[in-house]
Amino acid sequence: MTDTPFHDLDAYVALPRLGGLALSPDGTRLVTGVAELDADGTRYRTALWEVDPAGEAPARRLTRGAAGESGPVFTPDGDLLFRSARPDPDTAGEAEPPTSLWRLPAAGGEAEPAGSRPGGISDVAVAADAGTVVVSAPTLPGSLTTADDERRRTARTEGKVTAILHTGYPVRHWDHDLGPDEERLLLATPRADVPRGGSGEPDGTDADPWTDLTPAPGRALDETSFAVSPDGVRVVTGWHRAHGHGTWRPGLVVVDTVTGARTDLTTDDGHEYGAPRISPDGRTVVALRERVSTPETAPRIELVLIPLDGGEPRPVAPGWDRWPTSARWTHDSAALVVTADEDGRGPLFRVVPGPTPQDDTVTRLTGDHGTYSDPCPSPDGRWVYAVRHAYDAPPTPVRVSADGRDAEPELLPAPAQAPALPGTLTELETTAADGTRVRAWLVLPDGADAAHPVPLLLWIHGGPLASWNAWSWRWNPWLMAARGWAVLLPDPALSTGYGQDFVQRGWGAWGGTPFTDLMAATDAAVARPEIDGTRTAAMGGSFGGYMANWVAGHTDRFAAVVTHASLWALDQFGPTTDHADYWLTEMTPEMAQAHSPHHHADAIVTPMLVIHGDRDHRVPIGEGLRLWWDLVSRQADPAANPHRFLYFPDENHWVLAPNHAKVWYRTVWAFLDHHVLGEEWETPDLLR
Repeated sequence: MTDTPFHDLDAYVALPRLGGLALSPDGTRLVTGVAELDADGTRYRTALWEVDPAGEAPARRLTRGAAGESGPVFTPDGDLLFRSARPDPDTAGEAEPPTSLWRLPAAGGEAEPAGSRPGGISDVAVAADAGTVVVSAPTLPGSLTTADDERRRTARTEGKVTAILHTGYPVRHWDHDLGPDEERLLLATPRADVPRGGSGEPDGTDADPWTDLTPAPGRALDETSFAVSPDGVRVVTGWHRAHGHGTWRPGLVVVDTVTGARTDLTTDDGHEYGAPRISPDGRTVVALRERVSTPETAPRIELVLIPLDGGEPRPVAPGWDRWPTSARWTHDSAALVVTADEDGRGPLFRVVPGPTPQDDTVTRLTGDHGTYSDPCPSPDGRWVYAVRHAYDAPPTPVRVSADGRDAEPELLPAPAQAPALPGTLTELETTAADGTRVRAWLVLPDGADAAHPVPLLLWIHGGPLASWNAWSWRWNPWLMAARGWAVLLPDPALSTGYGQDFVQRGWGAWGGTPFTDLMAATDAAVARPEIDGTRTAAMGGSFGGYMANWVAGHTDRFAAVVTHASLWALDQFGPTTDHADYWLTEMTPEMAQAHSPHHHADAIVTPMLVIHGDRDHRVPIGEGLRLWWDLVSRQADPAANPHRFLYFPDENHWVLAPNHAKVWYRTVWAFLDHHVLGEEWETPDLLR
């Protein structure tokens, strides 16, 4: 097949991208977001679409704002709230409005403003019964009201001040600086009391449409999530606590929406807590709990139940050797619908708490090879709606029987059809030297067989606590398959979905079993008759980039290595990454020295393509710069330098701009074509 979108990079980048799912309280409406290229093709704009839960009516578009829409959530009466930076039609002169809250009435009609803040609105939650609306919003320290926050922002803007004064750690996260704003939780004034828009000074007075529930939180609410009790009286939220020596631990607190009083729900310093969900009966909180790791002991993630009124966390299904990634309550509060990685997949599970943790039962609801997210149990208990994707299927809405075992998903009419694929997906497994099973996905292009073997590209996933089990728009193997490549997607030691022991066997020893597992999987792949073992390459990003660097310094079996956003010198990386405190729980300085790729620069003979973005705070640009120097400084003849450095001044850990994504792929293709397939080097367009 030669006419798929994967044969045309422009067509691929223009494919609609679905994500997220919200279910109305009565179970009759599903809403999802679909991102598409804007008119000039420079960014993606997300619109909200409605999907028929019954699987009968076609999907229909709900919004068409020029700024896009996100974060849909229903109110008890069926109105749809969402966030958008679209201008308020009743507010003049707002050149760049902040991301505000909007309401699409259940009865129909145009969306109307439902509240805004000068720094925008980050997230929203609604009480299932009372309809109480709580948002998180960036607010300048010291601000007492919405109008006060506006005045402070205006002063900074007019004074052309961008400086941030920090008093603690961290100061960055992934791709952005922390501060000068601090996230706060705000309670919306009942709708009848707030004029349309709720901009901060209704009726020309100093009345504020928001009640600040968390004044002066500092960095406590950074990158946390929250939930509102059904009666609207309490909010459970993540809350970071500083512990000295630059460390912090996220716990959970309960905030009273009437008095503003805050009570600790967890006080355990040996664990981190997050993703709280309150049961529909308002009695219990389910949350993810992660054991704080040490250089010798890997983390462990589990679900816990905590009484909303306070009490000791109770583990859920402690004998279940899987790491949950999300949990949602069924409407009768009797069970949980849980997602977790498992064997290169991400099934849905039904977990029913028993009288004791040992009596808890876990039932797998899906029996296919898909990965599921955003589960939404139906009010009548019959269905679980979710977004399903896999390495041979982009995200799409589905429904699954809520009481079935290993049920097949039913595809719902989606806003976009799945594209045809230029090949097939199969599984591969082998046995490592220590006897451990190692499995992988293998993408084979159309036409690959013993008579026509194809080159192999080893892709190494990031994380490292992750799995190749879900569709990726950024690292999409079908673009390589369309060019005649096989792509190997292995899950080596440290990968999730294979049990705690599989994580532990690679913990603190990145250059050990993760590397040998990758080589064992590669050996198994090149033994297949469809694979040409004389034409191979390796590439990875983040931890995968670290491993690509390690591969380059420890074997010459690959004709080319591509390393994206990669760790190179671990002594430098540890103190400069955005969360150096976590690094202290991952490796000792001795471990970092023993497993740092930069010590093996002299052994590198394989041509390397280095890719890095200057706004990457997780793996700072210094890693890419130092790697590039260590490569070029070893080249006596500049004209014979086989390496290349693709540098993005305004990209972060990922390459997100559509045109930059095309440059990324075209440069990778040119590099592999030259060094693996023997073609003449040709610098991609827009880079020459």
